[in-house]
Amino acid sequence: MTNDASWQAPSEPLGPGQPANPWASPAASAAPPVAETAGASPWSSAPSAAPVGWAPPPKPGLFPLRPLDFGTVFGTTFRVLRRNPRPVFGVGVGLTTLVTFVTGAVVTLVALVGADRIARAAPEDAEAIAVGTGALVVLSALLTAALSVIVSAVLQGVIAIEVASASLGERLTFRQIWARGRGRWGALIGWAMLLSGALVATIAILVAIVLAMVTLGDQAGIVAGVLLGIGGGLGMAVLAAWLWIKLAFVPHAIVLERLPLRVAVSRGWALVRGRFWRSFGILLLMNVVVQTAASIVTAPFSLAAGLAGALVNPTGDLTTDLGFLIALNLVALVLGAVVGAIGAVLLAAAATLLYVDARMRDEGLDLDLQRTVEARAQGASTPDPYLPAAS
Repeated sequence: MTNDASWQAPSEPLGPGQPANPWASPAASAAPPVAETAGASPWSSAPSAAPVGWAPPPKPGLFPLRPLDFGTVFGTTFRVLRRNPRPVFGVGVGLTTLVTFVTGAVVTLVALVGADRIARAAPEDAEAIAVGTGALVVLSALLTAALSVIVSAVLQGVIAIEVASASLGERLTFRQIWARGRGRWGALIGWAMLLSGALVATIAILVAIVLAMVTLGDQAGIVAGVLLGIGGGLGMAVLAAWLWIKLAFVPHAIVLERLPLRVAVSRGWALVRGRFWRSFGILLLMNVVVQTAASIVTAPFSLAAGLAGALVNPTGDLTTDLGFLIALNLVALVLGAVVGAIGAVLLAAAATLLYVDARMRDEGLDLDLQRTVEARAQGASTPDPYLPAAS
């Protein structure tokens, strides 16, 4: 049996009365027929010219531009250190090590000078000098703690800007990161100081109440004071952990969205809503990893300080023992500072990734980031997608 209908190639126009192919795309149907070339294979296709405005695909960023699952958040947190180590790891280690040594040096110097003055003072002046020395030690500790808070706030802002820019495939120097955060560093440091001051004031009030009940009360007052101290301490720990998560995104709203402090607090609070336990679990896990790594690194030196003294110095010479202990403590201090810097970077990166994920899920930030990457790959100028106006 033969078919009388004449066969037509797909590229030829359809004859009158023949139905169109329902699976063909409109672009394919409207395309003109391709001219046949003698001797050409029927399966070969002529190379097509690049379309107008074509650009190479953009380089991949730090993480895929879609809502992030736990594995992506956890793995990307460690990639932050490797992708752009100079402004991230270098600044983190430099700032943390500087604060660690300055803090230890200031407090130690004040304590040694005070102890020397007490040793050389007359018996009637020793008590007053001891009180003054204690006050100076406390004051120096508070000042160095304030310096630690400032450095921690700056590091958190640096990591937030680095992760945000890395999501677009950018690699910034520290100078560029600092320039992008210009005008927001003061607000970020002020927020960190406000939180730290509130925490210190709360602890001081609780300690003062407990001490007053223990020293001025009777036996029942002492028992009540001890119970208040235990219960108040546990309650403060729970409250601090709750606020730690509820306010975790405030620094990002300050730096990346450039919001005023009051608006940034409400903004960060709203972004955590509905994802408290997920954020708490991831950040707690990162804390456990960091603390475990720090313990593993510093434990050998602590054991060496306690056990190896007799092997290095069998005669028990005090000068040799002292020098050996100082050397071990310095090495442990340096390693602790490095591990602490790595931990600070990892925690700040994890918090930033959770902030970006929250905006992707609530506001479709991933679509804004994709559009920005595509437009910049073609040379177009685009606004910052993390600003509220671009959301």
